[in-house]
Amino acid sequence: MKVSVIGQGYVGLTISVGAANTGHKVTGFDINYELIQNLIKGDTFVPGITKDTLLELQSSRRLNFSNNHSDFSDSEVIIIAVPTPLTESRVPDLEILSSAALMIANNLRVNSLIINESTSYPGTLRNLIKPIFDSNSEYQFEFASAPERVDPGNGKWDLSNTPRIVSGLTKTATQKAAKFYESFCDNVVIVSSPEVAEAAKLFENTFRQVNIALVNEFAQIANSLKFSSQEAIAAAATKPFGFMPFYPSIGVGGHCIPVDPSYLSFAAEKVGNKTQFINIANKINLSMVTYVVDRIKKEMSNSLNGLRIQIAGISYKSNISDLRESPALNLISELEKYGASVQWFDPLVDLELQGRSKNLVTDIDLGLIVTPHDVFDFSIWKKANLKVFDLSANSKSYGWPKFL
Repeated sequence: MKVSVIGQGYVGLTISVGAANTGHKVTGFDINYELIQNLIKGDTFVPGITKDTLLELQSSRRLNFSNNHSDFSDSEVIIIAVPTPLTESRVPDLEILSSAALMIANNLRVNSLIINESTSYPGTLRNLIKPIFDSNSEYQFEFASAPERVDPGNGKWDLSNTPRIVSGLTKTATQKAAKFYESFCDNVVIVSSPEVAEAAKLFENTFRQVNIALVNEFAQIANSLKFSSQEAIAAAATKPFGFMPFYPSIGVGGHCIPVDPSYLSFAAEKVGNKTQFINIANKINLSMVTYVVDRIKKEMSNSLNGLRIQIAGISYKSNISDLRESPALNLISELEKYGASVQWFDPLVDLELQGRSKNLVTDIDLGLIVTPHDVFDFSIWKKANLKVFDLSANSKSYGWPKFL
């Protein structure tokens, strides 16, 4: 089957490789010329996808990377996997999704199945994407929603064994989409409408956002009452039913948890439902950087002015390079606001940002562990007897945040 995946970020590249591995002839399309050239050379940024895999799939002609519209014009299946971020005022920004739909509609030359994997609020497929195709193409299309569930760096749950939720605007679209995903996914779950599929994706990550906010508030309570939040969480987790452990952190990052709840809140408020719980969770998680900086100030004689600080890890998650919505960036700004001199080290982030250093150093007053990748060796800090504050969500010490 001829398949094209529009957008070659974490989600799109994962889908392109997964579909090509099972025999589909796939075009991975992106308007970013530099990204496409890097993928052609086998340069990879997604954990689990190797250079050898990209080169082998291309040499066997099962996978073609392109930014040429003609390369997807005869595709039987088109998957839209583009970013759906928030504006500065934290409301949905569907400009990239709308532009992608228009580009596809203007260039597709066959009757195809259009699948949206990009996360958005309920009704996006029916009320935004389909009308764009209806107004800009003479061809007949089927439309389905199958929201992505890619978790970069997860060694247990991948594209094949993570259940896939699917629904089309017609019975035919649902059947075609289900058959397509069944070719590389072990479990395809069909729901009654695209709106249910879209809402399920938002609710999955709203659930995580709310529970992370709850545990972040719990960590603050624990600090005030002088007990270890993480020890209490570990104790609670011994209950074999009715409890799922979450752990405190300086906030939430990535393309899902910080964004999806705002899409759900936006959709709800458009029809008159105020989402108080979601809004409070957003507020708590966004405030964690301020809380942590206040804690650091208290530990450092109530002043950060002139303090030399190094941050270990600035991506939003351990063992990946993604900086999207990373709270570490806000942490840097907040520390600098109080006069601290901040540098950062993250061997996975290939980006020239102010304060970057080539390794962990010891000529500092304080080290902050934010995103501890497996490649880090903190023995240099330990041997130098430096003050270190562990701010990571997977901190091994009881008590959060805590000086080590």
